[in-house]
Formats: sequence, structure tokens, C-alpha cells
Amino acid sequence: MIKVAVVGVNHIGKIHCRFYQQSEHVQLVAICDLNQELANTVASEFGVKSYTDVKLMLEQEDIDMVSVATGGIENGSHHYEPTMIAMEAGKDVLVEKPISNSIQEAREIVDFANEKGVRLACNLNHRYVPAASKAKDWIQQGKLGKLLFVNMKLTIGNPNETSEWIHMRALHPHSIDVIRYFAGDISRVQAFMTKAPGRTVWSTASINLEFTSGAVGHLTGSYDMDNRHPIEYCEVAGEKGRFVIDNVYENLTLYPHKSSELTVVRNSILTGAGGFNDTFHNRLNSFISQIREGVPPNQIDGSGADALAAQEVIEAAIQSQKNNGAVIEVPFTSRSVNA
Repeated sequence: MIKVAVVGVNHIGKIHCRFYQQSEHVQLVAICDLNQELANTVASEFGVKSYTDVKLMLEQEDIDMVSVATGGIENGSHHYEPTMIAMEAGKDVLVEKPISNSIQEAREIVDFANEKGVRLACNLNHRYVPAASKAKDWIQQGKLGKLLFVNMKLTIGNPNETSEWIHMRALHPHSIDVIRYFAGDISRVQAFMTKAPGRTVWSTASINLEFTSGAVGHLTGSYDMDNRHPIEYCEVAGEKGRFVIDNVYENLTLYPHKSSELTVVRNSILTGAGGFNDTFHNRLNSFISQIREGVPPNQIDGSGADALAAQEVIEAAIQSQKNNGAVIEVPFTSRSVNA
């Protein structure tokens, strides 16, 4: 049994707790939150001990892995400290996205994980659906041939106005990770953004992408849409064919060139993903399985390095917008790895 603690137990943290308590391979042993009342309430709900101090929790409890589900500015400003404390104690860590809203902190987190030799993963849950896995298989089997372009769209309704870049930093770790999962590292970006009527944040974005492979792509993102409608679309095309994933996981279609026969994979209402929260289950279960199997830190799927690579793209897009749509090089170092 892998003994797990969850730090930050508001909405997303409680989803983590629920999964860990239901998993046959995990024992949820403790939770931690700065809000004493919330910590006590959630601890009582799940029958575990509560703490408000991460260091004290790690000193007093036998813990193998820590889930960091704290929030903060742009949903990521409170990730750094608990993640670093847990890794200093030698624990494997799964951190919510964005890995940090500060690119410098994100780089330090990934560097420290490498230094300590611990497994660091990020909850980039949009790639953890059967449709994405099947599409990845098609790419690896050569059914698309050399990749030529990627079109991605991720749009939701979110009225959050807490910071100018909330839309980019909080939402698009998901879209960039899905893009990288299929097409690899991104070398250059060019961004154009707009503000919907009455908004103070850059709430809709159009971003051009160039990949290190030579492929090109585009991302459309928005916080101004209606959540009752499809939120995500991904099209990947190569010299031999293309595929389209509709609405995260609802449908996957392969369009081979020079053929009228399509391959369609649909999400079954009985055996497929029952709802979006199932993507959390798939992602957390993948990390637990890799820990149990002893997968080396540098081979973790949806790793901290992957999260950092996505964040580097986001920061480059922000710089492009600040510079009137200039083309910006994406920093590429050993931290950035192909998914």
C-alpha cells in the first residue's frame, strides 16, 4: 500500500482524497490545509488525521507520496512551498496544474526534483483518456506519417478576474500538454489576445505554434464560452492521415489519406469515462501505478518536466502578447522533455 497525504483540501483536493480512499493500492493517511476548520472537516469526512503544517505532518506520519492541491493566484502560487518541503523529505509528489504560476519557481521545482531523485508528476489530466491513448498509438504506429499540423481548442466559461493572465496560466497547461503529448516540443509562438466586453483580463487567445520537428500548429483558448457546449477539440494531421478528438473524450476519428473508410472510437456510456472527474481518476491511478512499478523519476508520464515545458510555452505566449504579437522563442533545456 502506498501511503498518501493531500495538501490543500478544497474542491480539487477533495477529489484527490476521494480517489485515494477508493483505491485498493493506496492508504490515505493524512490531510493538510492552512484553514484549520476545513482541515478538520475534511479529515473527519475521510477518517484521517488533519494538519495545518506540512513539515509537522511529514515528521509525524509515515508517508510515501504527497498530492499538492493548493490554489493561490492563477491557481498556482501556493504550490511551490509544500512541493519543495515534500521533496526535501524525499517524498514523491503529484502537484496540481499549473506547476507554479511563476516560471522561476516552476524551474526550481523541477531542478530540485532532479537533485533529490524523487518522482514529480503534475495533474495534466486531459491527456489521461482512452481517446488520447489510442490516438498516441496511431502516431507511434505511423498511421499519420510525419506530423504536419496540430489544431487545438480549449474553451470554458470562467468569470475569474483576479489577474491579467489567469486565463493563460490557469487553463492552458492542459491544452499545451495535450499538444506536446502528440506533437512534441514547441520552439516558437506568436500570440494575439483580446478581452471580452466588460472584462479586464486577456480572456480569449489565438496562438500560433512551431514545433522543433518542423510541424506547425494553432491554439484557440477562451474563458468566455458556455460550459453547456463542447469545451475541447484536437486535430492532428500528418502526410498519411489525421485524427480528431471531440470534447476531451467523446469521439475519436481517424481519417486516413486515400481512403473513404474511417476508424471511429466512441466513449461508451456504460464502460467509458462516466464524466470529466474520471480523468482525475485515470491520471492519479497512472502515477500510483508508476510508483508501484518503480518507474524511474525521469520516465514519469505527465511529469513535472512536462508541466514546466507547457508553462514555458505559456510564458512565451504572454511575452508575445506584451510585444504586439512578436514571435517568441520558447526556452528549451534539458528540463523540457518530449511527452
